[in-house]
Amino acid sequence: MHETSESVIVDLLARQRAFFASHETKNLAFRLHQLKRLKQAIQQYQSKIEQALWTDLHKSPEEAYLTEISIVTGEIDNHLKKLKKWAKPRKVHTPIHVLPSSSQIIYEPLGVALIVAPWNYPFQLLINSLVGAISAGCCSILKPSPDTPSIARVMEDMIAEFFPPEYISLVQGGRETNTILFSKRFDIIFFTGSPMVGKVVMKAAAEYLTPVVLELGGKSPCIVDADANLEVAARRIAWGKLINAGQTCIAPDYLLVHQSVKEELLSKIVQSIREMYGENPRESRFYPRIVNHRAMDRLTDLLKEGKIYYGGEYDREEKYIAPTILDEVQPGFAIMQQEIFGPILPVISFNQIEEAISYVNQHEKPLAFYYFGKNKTAKDVLAKTTSGGGCINDTIMHIVNHDLPFGGVGNSGLGNYHGHNSFLAFSNQRGIINTPTWIDLPLKYVPFKYINLIKKIL
Repeated sequence: MHETSESVIVDLLARQRAFFASHETKNLAFRLHQLKRLKQAIQQYQSKIEQALWTDLHKSPEEAYLTEISIVTGEIDNHLKKLKKWAKPRKVHTPIHVLPSSSQIIYEPLGVALIVAPWNYPFQLLINSLVGAISAGCCSILKPSPDTPSIARVMEDMIAEFFPPEYISLVQGGRETNTILFSKRFDIIFFTGSPMVGKVVMKAAAEYLTPVVLELGGKSPCIVDADANLEVAARRIAWGKLINAGQTCIAPDYLLVHQSVKEELLSKIVQSIREMYGENPRESRFYPRIVNHRAMDRLTDLLKEGKIYYGGEYDREEKYIAPTILDEVQPGFAIMQQEIFGPILPVISFNQIEEAISYVNQHEKPLAFYYFGKNKTAKDVLAKTTSGGGCINDTIMHIVNHDLPFGGVGNSGLGNYHGHNSFLAFSNQRGIINTPTWIDLPLKYVPFKYINLIKKIL
């Protein structure tokens, strides 16, 4: 994948700033039309998108549709339905000491946005963010990951065919291009990726005090309590862990299971894996591959500690790692020090739920949190922990609801999006007081003759 030169980026930025200054993107009819064009573009390119995701990640068309395409088109539909309401100025309460003024919040686009997405859900994470930028009225420069070059090229073609570059443009490249982009002044940077690179983005943004949305990651825990429905838990954990071969930022990263149900749960997870992918997942067209050899080497190194309960087979050349359950894991192992981002599930047992809560709280705040057990205990566990989002008795599904904010907390991210939150992420909420001139009360003016009265009102 070629790097984009600084001169090209500077020119694009200048053209987008000029177009944004024309105020055309602020027009509500314009925004709605562009959302419809984006949906039309996705529909026209759907087969190419699916083929590219198969080439890059061995994602089946079914998985590509469910986890990438449908999430974006659903987001577009939600914005088309609700944007007029979201964009309308919102009246708010005016306190008595400000009367007869009125108060409102008006929503204006931040300006030119930089959207940088990773390789694991390369279509969804780039284009879903773009929906919010269009909805708010921003111009956008998009930067996909070079690690999934096929879908990056398809998205470049799609954007170029349906949108003028002064409005939306896509640039290609790796670290060199990122460095150039991060050195420029944008009105918002929307970055999805690792906490390590997130820190680089935040430092770069500080140079211009550019607002950022950071969608990062981390080790999302999955707790299975003694009273959980093990049949359902096993199926949902296996599904959530193995979608995209575990290369999911909100995948259950590790399993904390009550000692009394550990063996039964692990047995049922193995059974669920076989039901979904067969006796040999390598032969299943529904089982994706690891993105590259660098990731393969990192993941296979993690198998050196602990006891392989199930799986463990891999083929470096084919970028295949079997669904793997790793038992007898200790907190100090390498696999517990980093986000796994692969189809390996390490297992730690506990005897009291407080042990699991304590373990989670000793580490960075996770992007997602999963608990399987009774609702009463779940409420207590949620009250004593934190995360960006999560599920009770399920995994991953919180990403599907457009009315839920999606984002991290602390090390797992800053800011959120999806639905109304996407519109807000790319908007400035501008507070306005409108004061009439037919009366001009003297209360606020120097030399504060009415200070005693003011104290009573305030």
